Amino acid sequence: MIIRSNIIEAVNSLTGAKQRSILALIGIIVGIGSVIAMVSVGSIVQKEALQKFLEMGTDIVMISKKSTDTGYRKSKNQEITLENALNLPAQCPGVRIVAPFFSKYETFKFNGKKSTIPALGITSSFQSINKLTLKQGRFLHSLDENMLYCVIGEKVEKKLLSLGATKLVGSRILFKDKYFTIIGILQRVSLGGMRPFEINEGIMAPFSTLKRIFPDAKIKQVMARLNSGFGILEVKEQIQSYYKRHNRLAVTVRSPEALIGQMKKQMRLFTLLLGTIGSISLIVGGIGVMNVMLVSVTERTREIGIRRALGARKGDIQFQFLVESIVLCFIGGIIGIGIGVGATYIICYYAHWQFFIEYASVAIGVGVAISVGIFFGFYPARQAARLNPIMALRSD
Repeated sequence: MIIRSNIIEAVNSLTGAKQRSILALIGIIVGIGSVIAMVSVGSIVQKEALQKFLEMGTDIVMISKKSTDTGYRKSKNQEITLENALNLPAQCPGVRIVAPFFSKYETFKFNGKKSTIPALGITSSFQSINKLTLKQGRFLHSLDENMLYCVIGEKVEKKLLSLGATKLVGSRILFKDKYFTIIGILQRVSLGGMRPFEINEGIMAPFSTLKRIFPDAKIKQVMARLNSGFGILEVKEQIQSYYKRHNRLAVTVRSPEALIGQMKKQMRLFTLLLGTIGSISLIVGGIGVMNVMLVSVTERTREIGIRRALGARKGDIQFQFLVESIVLCFIGGIIGIGIGVGATYIICYYAHWQFFIEYASVAIGVGVAISVGIFFGFYPARQAARLNPIMALRSD
C-alpha cells in the first residue's frame, strides 16, 4: 500500500509540472528508443544475411584477382581468364563447378526509350551456383555461346512493361547497338551473400557474346562450389597454388565465413554508434530528470517538513522521491520502447526484411530506464531526506 501511495503521489506530482516532465522525458525516450532499435535491427540484419548465405549454401567461394600483385614479373597471363577459370575443377580436387562472370554498363533502347543497365557475361553454370529461378522462358545454355540471347532481371522486366511491352519472351532490345532476344525472365532474387547485385538490375548474356562486344572486359570474379569432404582452407590453398603455378597470379578467395565475420564487424561498429547516441541521450535525459526532481524538492520543502513532523523517517522521504524519479523514467522507457519498435518496423518494411523484436531488447530497455531513474534520482531524493524539518516548516 505504501508503494502504491507513493506511485500515485509521484504521478500527481509529475502531471502537475507537465512541461518540465516532458522535457526530461525526451532524452530518456530517444535513448531507450535507440537501444531498442539498435538491438532489434542488429539481430534482424544478421538473421537476414545468414538466411541469404543459407539460400545459396555455405560451400561457395568467390575468387578474384588481388588489387596489388607483388612478387611476380608482369605478364599477359596475369589475369583471370575464361580458360584458366574453367580449368579449376580439373586442377583443384576441392572445386566441383565454377561460374566466371564480368559486368559492363551500357545503354539499351526499347520503343525509342533509352536507359543504362548492367549486363553480366556468364556461363550456363551461373544459374545453378546462384540458385536462380525462372519466371518465364529458359536460361542460357552452353549451346547459346556467341548468340545474341539474354535473360532479364526483375527491374528490367518492370522497365520494359512500363514502356509498353506486352510479351517479353521473344522480344528484342537494343543493347550497345546489338539486338538481343529475350529468352527468359528471372524471378526476383534476394541480394546479399555471394550473389552479384546486377542479377536483378540488368541482363545476362553468354560470356562469349559480351566478350566479343566488349573486347577489353576482364573477369570480375569467379564463383566456385566446393566438393563435399573438403574444407574452405584446403580448397583456398588449392586455388591459390593453381593460379601461382600456371599464371603467376595472386588471387583472393573469399568464403561465406569470412563475409559473415566482416558483416559482424560492421554490425559491431553500427551497434557502437547507436549505443553512443543512446548513451548521450540517456545522460541528457538523466540530467533532465535530476533537475526536475531537484526543482520538485525545492517546491515541496514545506510538504517534506510536514511529513517529517508527522513521523516520516528520512528513508521514507528518500524512497518517495526515488519512486517519483523511477516512475518518470519508466514512462519515458515505455514510450521509447514503442518508438524503437516502430522505427524497427519501418526499417524492415522499406528494406524488405522479416520483422521481429528481440524480447531481450525490451527487457534491456525497461531495465535501463529504471536504472537511470535510480541513478539520477538518488541525489535529489537524498537532498530531500536531509532537509532540516524545522527549517522546512518555516519555508514559504
